[in-house]
Amino acid sequence: MHQHSGLQRLALFGTLLATFSELHPLADQWAQSSEAAATKGLHGRQRVYRDGTPAGEGNEGRTDRTMAASALGRRGVVRHVTSYGIVQLSGTVAVTRALGYRVPARALLAGAAINLATHAAIDRREPLLWLARKANKDGYINHCTATRVAEDGSVHTELSGPGTALLELDQALHRAIGVTAALVTTWLATRKAAI
Repeated sequence: MHQHSGLQRLALFGTLLATFSELHPLADQWAQSSEAAATKGLHGRQRVYRDGTPAGEGNEGRTDRTMAASALGRRGVVRHVTSYGIVQLSGTVAVTRALGYRVPARALLAGAAINLATHAAIDRREPLLWLARKANKDGYINHCTATRVAEDGSVHTELSGPGTALLELDQALHRAIGVTAALVTTWLATRKAAI
């Protein structure tokens, strides 16, 4: 039976951590559709169209289907986490195999499950806001907002999205969780029972 040395474990952990971390912006920003980005944080029972526009607000002529905002938000986060997972898993397999190592599927899927489940929860925003409040980050979140100008020229302030404290907290948490995912993947891949 082959034993993994501490150096081999450290090398695998470092490779996984670097891969998860460096692919994160690609998976989180580039692979995410604009629709998923706009809708994944929606909550509530109010009716909205598939693009997130509230039903009935000057949209009486629209004939497309509506749904509860929470249902659309859940759909948006599932689409986002699916594309994120494809990038993370394919990138991890490509990197580790290029380096001559095959991570057992069970270990790879366990690490991905950690990243994907927590990613979905964080991106629904309410769990992230709850955690931020518990960490006394309310002032930071309320201070670092972004002002957006709509197509009609109206100006509004956003709590979330590019340029906000909430996005910075989101990214920091995703990356910190990536450390745990890399550690669990390494542990499962190198323990005696995995060999």
